[in-house]
Amino acid sequence: MATIQFDNLGHSYHPHPTRPEDYALRRLSQEWEDGKAYALLGPSGCGKSTLLNIISGLLVPSEGRVLFDGLDVTRCTPEERNIAQVFQFPVIYDTMTVYENLAFPLRNRKVPEADVDRRVRQVAEALDLTADLKKRAQRLTPDAKQKISMGRGLVRSDVAAILFDEPLTVIDPHTKWILRRKLRQIHEEYRLTMIYVTHDQVEALTFADKVAVMYEGAMVQLGTPQELFENPLHTFVGYFIGSPGINLMPCTLGNDHALVDGIAIPLPDRAVPTVGGKFELGIRPEFLELTRSGSAGAIPVQVTGVDDLGTSKMATVRLGSHTLKARLSEEQEIPALDAAIRFPTRWTKLYRDSHLVG
Repeated sequence: MATIQFDNLGHSYHPHPTRPEDYALRRLSQEWEDGKAYALLGPSGCGKSTLLNIISGLLVPSEGRVLFDGLDVTRCTPEERNIAQVFQFPVIYDTMTVYENLAFPLRNRKVPEADVDRRVRQVAEALDLTADLKKRAQRLTPDAKQKISMGRGLVRSDVAAILFDEPLTVIDPHTKWILRRKLRQIHEEYRLTMIYVTHDQVEALTFADKVAVMYEGAMVQLGTPQELFENPLHTFVGYFIGSPGINLMPCTLGNDHALVDGIAIPLPDRAVPTVGGKFELGIRPEFLELTRSGSAGAIPVQVTGVDDLGTSKMATVRLGSHTLKARLSEEQEIPALDAAIRFPTRWTKLYRDSHLVG
């Protein structure tokens, strides 16, 4: 396994990039720890696959360097980097048995046969493929074929990193949940450096130690699932993480408060008012408190709808010209005529030009 470093890394498919918009991957410098599980999360076209291909060596960046354990591998091939990669669709040999498919990467590297057998059976057991080891791959379901493809990436214990490019796209939802859990168990047991590309926040948050959220070619935040949820550093992170995403409202600033349609909302101490730029106030539905008018610090609102989600309720309320969501417990009563909301300062975020203030 390897520590992976990005040194002023950037990439553009334009021959002469001059604007930030010309970059598929905007410049970044970071270090990713050896033995950790990372996810690259974002919508299509955000730069996550470009970054993954640069890490693997399938793409040479137009700017900056990639280092494995301090060694510059920017222009090294995937083989020279000792990378294993699992793609969106199964990459297997249909005419081989499951055992032969899993053994192939090891036999290709002249691993002793006893070690091949031990490792193949370990990976087959982890992926529930033991009963299929003697079957030819072409006879198996798409789910099983993708498990073989994943197993071919996991079977080598000497790789610098294992890269997954949306590997569960062809898997049904229930099997997808099981495989994600198994990948996590394998990571926890063997402490492999894993990087997982996905547009699905559930996949990213349940798999990774840290998630890199990508937006328009930039990595707008790298953090734990808890950090991304509780403290989104960019409005896109607040929008993309969570269901529904963060409530956002344009605002102006007073001395110690934000003004939304003339309504004063207290700001956290760390949110020091500054001049210039576009300001927005944000709070997640989970942290917005619904109460009755007259309660301390409460702002009157109109409840326009309630959705029962089984384990919780989602209230839709109207504050001035803005529609907000508030997640409530299943047992909480919802005021019909005298509803109000509170913005706890701990969870209230102020953004300037989409970036968190303070």
